[in-house]
Amino acid sequence: MADVKVNYKNILVPVDGSKEAEAALDRAIKVAKQNGVDTNLHILHVIDTRSFQNVTDFRTTMVEQVAGTAKKTLDAYLQKAKDAGVENVDYSIEYGSPKDVIATQAPAKYAIDLIMIGATGLNAIERLLIGSVTEFVTRVSTVDTLIVRHTSEDDE
Repeated sequence: MADVKVNYKNILVPVDGSKEAEAALDRAIKVAKQNGVDTNLHILHVIDTRSFQNVTDFRTTMVEQVAGTAKKTLDAYLQKAKDAGVENVDYSIEYGSPKDVIATQAPAKYAIDLIMIGATGLNAIERLLIGSVTEFVTRVSTVDTLIVRHTSEDDE
């Protein structure tokens, strides 16, 4: 069997603030750099609008606060990628079900050919009750998906 080098050009890395997501971002930065200046790195954060549906005193200011916090984190991640030498990097904040946005909507919208996702995210309750976002993405997405595990080396 011949060695085959796959050169991904549009990499999606969903982040939620967890160590696993940050490990996936770090790995995605390395892959983007290895694949050259034509590679696009897209950092994605999904605000789960379903979590606001049961709030009786729902206000748009709640969503704006969550989006503001996400934007600060994403700005830092964007700078981290640029400082590491990734030239084509951007981010977006999307709204909806993280599973669906990451697995189907974002790959179609941004012409993604690789998703690099952390092994687990922040929401342990959802993972126990209805399965993890990562598991869903690997099962449903039509593009290559790489699961990145956080290790103690990632903290160094």
